[in-house]
Amino acid sequence: MAKYTEMAKGVLKDVGGLENIKFVEHCATRLRIHYYSKSKVDFEAIKKEDKVVGLVEKTGQIQIIIGPEVNDAYNEFLDVSGFKPTEDGQDNTVNTTDEPEEKNFMYYLNIFGGKCAAIFMPIIPALITGGLILAIKNLLVNYFGFSADGGTAKLLLNIFSAGFSFFPIWIGYSFAKSLKMEPIMGGFLGAVLYVCSEAKGLDFLGIHVPSVGYTGSVLPIILGVALMYYVDKGLKKVIPEMFVYFLKPILTMIIVTPITLIVLGPIGTELSNGVGAIIQAMMAAAGWIAMPILSALYPYMVMLGLDKAFTPIMAQSISTLGYDPFNMVMGLVSNLCVGGSALAVSRHLKNKGQKGMIASFGVTALCGVTEPAFYGSLIMRPKCLLGTAIGAVSAGLIAGIFGLKNYVVGGCPGLLSFFYFLSPDGTTGNIILYFIVSLVAIVVSFVATTIVLKKTEPTGETK
Repeated sequence: MAKYTEMAKGVLKDVGGLENIKFVEHCATRLRIHYYSKSKVDFEAIKKEDKVVGLVEKTGQIQIIIGPEVNDAYNEFLDVSGFKPTEDGQDNTVNTTDEPEEKNFMYYLNIFGGKCAAIFMPIIPALITGGLILAIKNLLVNYFGFSADGGTAKLLLNIFSAGFSFFPIWIGYSFAKSLKMEPIMGGFLGAVLYVCSEAKGLDFLGIHVPSVGYTGSVLPIILGVALMYYVDKGLKKVIPEMFVYFLKPILTMIIVTPITLIVLGPIGTELSNGVGAIIQAMMAAAGWIAMPILSALYPYMVMLGLDKAFTPIMAQSISTLGYDPFNMVMGLVSNLCVGGSALAVSRHLKNKGQKGMIASFGVTALCGVTEPAFYGSLIMRPKCLLGTAIGAVSAGLIAGIFGLKNYVVGGCPGLLSFFYFLSPDGTTGNIILYFIVSLVAIVVSFVATTIVLKKTEPTGETK
């Protein structure tokens, strides 16, 4: 029997059976099950299933916290349930939906977070890999005597470029898929932006096409695919079915491409440059205030899925400024504080089984994956989150005052991502600041959480 078989059987029963499952997917740590009828889902029973670390309720779905082995749990759930996901995210079960949920602020916040996760989560592995390889290249050139013009450095740089330069293609494909379109058409539009990037002398029927750089950009392709979605829907209504297969893609590209290159692309680029300038101005004027606050709030952004919304901001900031003073830094501080607090909880407990499990959660959080620690040790001890916040404010204050920067897109901010903070010019000031901020985050959160536990659970017993 596989590791997650019993969990899969229990979750299948608790979610209301196969007939209540609309779609199944997963991210880095969560198994996401979209359901039809909320009334058929036993949320409390799911929380008690074996291997389930925690549960997050979203609009129309449940997110089951598993941890880094979520892909194994996902595949086991598919085997046990017999669910067969299709390319467009639909299945053949009967749709028996509940009454529509109230469309309040949280409803739209969850929709926004879910859409950002759907677009950017599939891209993250490429960004992490490419980013680490660029960081290794910088390390070899700046500190180990490798020539920047040598074959090794050039090869590593090309590997990074394959991940980052083709960003419009990855986003176009992923965004189109999330909109239930043919994903390859979104990727195709991204490829058009890539090959036309900064090309000169282009026009469409006499209308000049501006020369704009789209490599590594985010907003232009998002605007283009959004336009493609409505064009695609309109063409489906007017093209006879027998001609749809070959005529719709051609007309779609003929309509969407010039509008994107002439209008939407330049607008998106200007907006992106504006975002970079605003971030730079904010961090220069009030970084010492903003960073500790954002670092303390970051775990709750992860809970809501809003952390994925910062990925395009980070990418654009690095593309335009050469560094990111915002997203990776607050994620680093927050993740290390969650890890430090989880280790404090582990040290405080007397139960050896729980002690070892939560210690592993803490180490995982220090490496950048916090969901097991946050849901498996901290959220049921809300007062411990005070210790996490104290650590985040302390380390965030140092990072904000002295201007800690990240130079590479992607990654899970933690102890294993120190390469990302190596300055490309070989100076050591930023990496020294990284280690100081990391040490403060871990030590202060650990000590503060230990003090909280001694005052609230002096015997070391746990629920």
